Amino acid sequence: MSEDNKVVAELRENFGKGFARRLRAAGKIPAVIYGHGTDPQHVALPGHQVALLIRRANALLDLDIAGKSQLVLVKDVQKDPVRQIIEHIDLLVVRKGEKVQVDIPVTVVGEPFPGTIVNLENTTVSLEVEATHIPQNVEVSVEGAEDGTQITAADLTLPAGAALLTDPETLIVGVSVPLDTLAAEEQIAEADAEVAEEQSEGDQN
Repeated sequence: MSEDNKVVAELRENFGKGFARRLRAAGKIPAVIYGHGTDPQHVALPGHQVALLIRRANALLDLDIAGKSQLVLVKDVQKDPVRQIIEHIDLLVVRKGEKVQVDIPVTVVGEPFPGTIVNLENTTVSLEVEATHIPQNVEVSVEGAEDGTQITAADLTLPAGAALLTDPETLIVGVSVPLDTLAAEEQIAEADAEVAEEQSEGDQN
């Protein structure tokens, strides 16, 4: 765990929209901690620090709650749809060495064959990984990939210790030639055929 992930959380006993609104006005984020059969704990988190930490998917936080350390995984972030202000966060209790199920972003790297385009059909894959070793992403290389190339979940190179939960046959990336390019090539081919036919008729005459 990085020192950067250490967050001081304040226990709270007051609930309701009004109290939550006052918390946010004070630069704090209301959150609830649950899991491992424990009673939910309601806490307030430092807004700016946590907003930066959760920009990364599946952020793992080391909370200091009244002097006690608690590892938690960010499971859900609720935002105001208009202002994009964080309204509430759900946190899942985790322990070192424990396996968790998470959705990991897929990142495409490399350049495909000239004239083709890359279609990212699924932006995430579900993996089972250690709670303290959650990868930031899974890279998919399309270097030199030609038209018709299909990369499924089974083709992915997973981080050490990770197990694939997504259906192995799920299409992740497809490489193809754009339809407008194909249409242009067909038009050129037709034009060439017409020119060749006219030349052939001219030779016969």
